[in-house]
Formats: sequence, structure tokens, C-alpha cells
Amino acid sequence: MMRPIRAACLGTATLVTLLACTPVAAAATDTGSAQARDKARIITLLAEVQQLTRFPVTPGSVSQGDQVVVRSDLFDEAHNKVGESHGTCTTTRGGADEAEQCIVTYALPGGQLTVQGMYFNYLDQGPFDNAITGGTGEYQKARGSVHSDTIATNPKIVRRFTIHLV
Repeated sequence: MMRPIRAACLGTATLVTLLACTPVAAAATDTGSAQARDKARIITLLAEVQQLTRFPVTPGSVSQGDQVVVRSDLFDEAHNKVGESHGTCTTTRGGADEAEQCIVTYALPGGQLTVQGMYFNYLDQGPFDNAITGGTGEYQKARGSVHSDTIATNPKIVRRFTIHLV
């Protein structure tokens, strides 16, 4: 069962998709009420990748046209599961300077958020920013961005996501 995201002070607000083998102290922060759609809010989550599959065009290398499919569990600061993310990415530039076009949906209490954008440095697990393109339920008119930082890569990839709703 998903628990609602708790209201809290801004502090270290970041939305993190965490992929780690050890338990991670995750944070879910929502700096506004669901009814206050006209005010900016920041939601911070931790995510642990549960499944990630790369479908390479050329096995053994990162090439244009590769596909990645990923599913993560999303957690609050007490490491309570509050949702999931599901996404696909297509490699648009292969090699060491790799780039991917990604579309991701965050299933959260109260609705879903969809995001889209470029992801650079997949091999190095670098940070990335995506645009919020829409949503359902309490996120029906959502706009803003999502920032991701990778916290760990071994044995699992762990990311922190900060959702900026405007």
C-alpha cells in the first residue's frame, strides 16, 4: 500500500531515484498541499531501481538506437514505499559522449507525473534534468522540472530526484 507524501520544510529537497543494495535513508518532501496547485512545491523522493534492461543495437557497445527500460520503487525519508517510476530511453548519440531521450512516469499518491528530456552520460551515471510534461489527479495541470543525482551505482544504481512543481 502506498502512503501519502508527508508535508515538511524544504531543507534538503531533492527527488532521488535510489538504486542500492543497502537500505538508504530516503526523503519524500512535499512543500505544499494538493489543493495549492497555483503555488510552487518541491517533492523529494528516493528511488531504488528494481528492473533495468538495455536492448543494444550492437552488443558490447552503446550505439544510436539502443533502448533502455527501467522500473524503480519510490520511497519517503522513512524508507516507506510511496510509489513507482516507469520509463524508457532511446540512445540518440552513441559512444563515450552518449545521450538518451527519455520518457518517465511517476505513479504517486494522488496521481501520476510524466516527464521527458535528455539524459547524458549514462555510462557515468551523471546528473540530469527533465521537464514535467503533464500529470493526472492532483498533478493534472503539473508543470516544472525533475532533477536527478546518482548516489550509488554498486551493487545497484541509487538516485535522488527533486521534483519542482510550478
